[in-house]
Order: sequence, then structure tokens, then C-alpha cells
Amino acid sequence: MSGIYGILGMGSRALLINQKAMDITGHNIANVNTPGFSRQRVNLSTNDPVSFFQPGQMGTGVKALEIQRIYDRFLGAQINNENQSLGRWDAQKSTFEKVEMIIDETSGYGLSQAMNEFWNAWQDLVDNPSGQAERVSLLNKSENMADRFQKFYGDIQQVREDINNSISGTTEEINLIAGQIADLNQQVSVIEAGGQNANDYRDQRDLLLKELSSKIDINSFEGDDGMVTVIVGGGNPLVQDSSSWSLSVAPDTGPDNQDMVVWEDGYGNVTDITANISGGKLKGWIQARDVEIPDYLDRLDTLAQGIMEQVNVIHRAGFDLNGGTNRDFFTGGSAFDMAVNSDIVDNVNLIAAAGNPGGLPGDNENAIAIAGLQYGLLMSGGMVTFDDYYNSLVSDVGSDVQKASINFEHQTSMTTHIENYRESISGVSIDEEMVNLIKFQHAYDAAAKLISTADEMLSTLINMI
Repeated sequence: MSGIYGILGMGSRALLINQKAMDITGHNIANVNTPGFSRQRVNLSTNDPVSFFQPGQMGTGVKALEIQRIYDRFLGAQINNENQSLGRWDAQKSTFEKVEMIIDETSGYGLSQAMNEFWNAWQDLVDNPSGQAERVSLLNKSENMADRFQKFYGDIQQVREDINNSISGTTEEINLIAGQIADLNQQVSVIEAGGQNANDYRDQRDLLLKELSSKIDINSFEGDDGMVTVIVGGGNPLVQDSSSWSLSVAPDTGPDNQDMVVWEDGYGNVTDITANISGGKLKGWIQARDVEIPDYLDRLDTLAQGIMEQVNVIHRAGFDLNGGTNRDFFTGGSAFDMAVNSDIVDNVNLIAAAGNPGGLPGDNENAIAIAGLQYGLLMSGGMVTFDDYYNSLVSDVGSDVQKASINFEHQTSMTTHIENYRESISGVSIDEEMVNLIKFQHAYDAAAKLISTADEMLSTLINMI
């Protein structure tokens, strides 16, 4: 159509389209602080022209092609990949820091201090083997050391149990997110089947994928219908089309009896995917729970057993103030149940400080032998002392904390860098949107002026008739 009515048509289309462009600009401005939001724009194109013999084709104005979401899919995949590593190191860092706080040697109440006081108490008994004060002090220091072993072991074991609770809670969060992604899949598919872009729903879905990747490693891809499929645990679907599956925890039947993460197929069948989890917080917790923490506990047990065994061997060969012999000083078989023999707790005269019954009460030969254990190379196949063995454990915990902290900081920097790059592409710039707002406003005003001019032309034509 040409002529005055053609001008009116071009003006009205321009008016409406520039109004929509201002709507989109306002939407961008309103969501400048919305997490995961990608700015949008109206893509414009010239309307289909009309052909005339003379002078030829004439334009018919503007048309809106689509409302486009400014988004780089490759960057989104990178963010999710880096987020998996960030979640893993975050979980390990927080776990190792808890263990480090438990074995804190800077406060003066650590196991190292308790062990030194134990050996020093035996040395004091060497100086006065029949002294009641020295024997009571030895009992107190021995009970304190045993309590330290028990508390450290119990507290570290509690960290392990807390990890199981975290894993269980995280699987529930994963299931909730998976259900939300499946719902958004359905909405995206329905909207885009009608030829429109589900921009806001896609933003929400990508934000959920990012959150999901911090909890467990995922492999996601989008189909032709706009729906995202999410794979976890070595090829098991978590989300497919508008359906989602569930993860849960189940007790392991092995000797360690730790919870395993299982995938449910919807028919009551489960598949253990614990070993196939390679990223996210679940990986960090599983790694700490099944590798590092058992090593800490085993080494604490080995140290406690070594001290008890060596002390008991010598103590059984000695003689107490009553001439009695063949009595263990410690009872228990591990750090968890290490304790001073209840008979000695009831009667400190039963401490066997003498090596020869004929030398009582002043014989200190057995006390000297036990006190000397402090400097004996009795651990790690005769390579280190008790103190050195424990110090290596403390050092390894510190090393694990440092390693996790360095990797966490590195992944934080990597994620921040990629997020900033994404913001430079998809983020909303208030300055740019304000410029666009003014631009579209002037275009709107000009379109209104065009309509007003056409109206005047039409009025003039009618008045002529």
C-alpha cells in the first residue's frame, strides 16, 4: 500500500515497535541486579517492500523480527565446568578446616601438649618413685592424654558424620533443582513451539544449571525442541524433557558403612554412582569422607595403639609398691576407647615404677624405661618417635587445608573472571540502556509526528473534496 494510508501504516507500525523496544529497555533496566539475567533487545528489519512500475520498489517501514536474548552458550558451559571444581574445593576446604580446628596445637590444649605432660609425669616419677603426689599427677596426665585421644577421634568422626548429613541434604536440593529444570523445559518448549523466544525462562533454567553444577558434576545439552537434558553419575539422566529423576543416599554394606549416593530409576531400582561423581560439593565431601578423614583416624589409632602397647609391655614387666606385677597401664584397643586401667585409677600404688621387687619402694628402673619411650624410634617401622609421628599428622592436615585453600582461591578467581566476561556480554549496562531509551523515545516521537503529518494530509485532501 502506498499513499497517505501507506504513510499511516508505516507510522503506526513504527510507533508500536518503538514502544515495544522501550518496553524491552525498561525490562533490562528493571533486572539490572537480577542474578543470571541476560539483557534482551528487539531485532528490527525493514518491512517487505512494494513493487511499482515507476519508480520501482518502495519501502513500507519497519518490522520486529524477534526479541533476542544476548547470551553466549559456550561461556555458560565454561561457568558450569568451573563451578563444579569450585564446589568441590569449597567442600574440602571447609571440611579440612574443621579437622584443623580440632587438632589445634596453638591453644595449648592439643594432643602434643598432653603427650609431653604424660612423658614428663613419668620423668617426675623417676625422681621420686614412691611419691604419692607424683603418682597422682601421673594418673591425671595419663587420663588427660587418653581423653585427648578420645575427644580428637570422636570429633573427627563427627566431622565425617556431618559430611553424611551434608551429602543427604545436598541430594534433596539436587532433586528439587532437577524438578524445577524439568518444569522450565516444558515452559520453554511450549513457548518456542509457537515461534517465540522463552528468554526469561531460559535465564532461570541456566541459573539453576549453574547452581546444580556447584553440587554435582553434570553434562548438559539442549535438543532441537529447546529442552535440556542433564546427565550425572556416569551416564544416568537427571533431567530429560519434562521428566526428572532422583538421587538419594543409602547405607553401604561394606566394612566402612558410609552412605553411598544412588540414582533411582523410578521403578524402585537404584544404582550406586558414588565412584562416578567427579565434581561439585558432593565430590569434595566424598573425597574427604572416604580418603583423607579415614587416614587421619587410622593414624590417630596407630599412635594411640603404639603408645598403649609400648607402655603396657614395660609396665607389665615392672613392680608396683605392693610388689605386684603383670598389670597393663592402659586399656582399650584404639584412640576411641583408650583409658587408664581402672585398678590404677582406684589405687595409684599399683603403678609399676620398679624394675626389681627387691628395690622397693625406691626402685625407678621401670619408670625410667617408660619415660625413655618418648625418644624411642618406635613408629613407622622404627623410623620416628611418637611425637614425630603425631607432628607429621598435624603437618599433613595443614597441608591438606593449604592445598584446598589454594585450589579454592584459584577456582574462585577463574569463576569470577568468566562471570565478569559473561557480564560484559550479557549483563545490563544502565548507561547503554538509557541511551537506547532516549533513542527509542525520539523514534517514537518521530513516528507519532509521521502519523500526525499523514492525518493533516488526509484532512487537507478531504477538505478539497
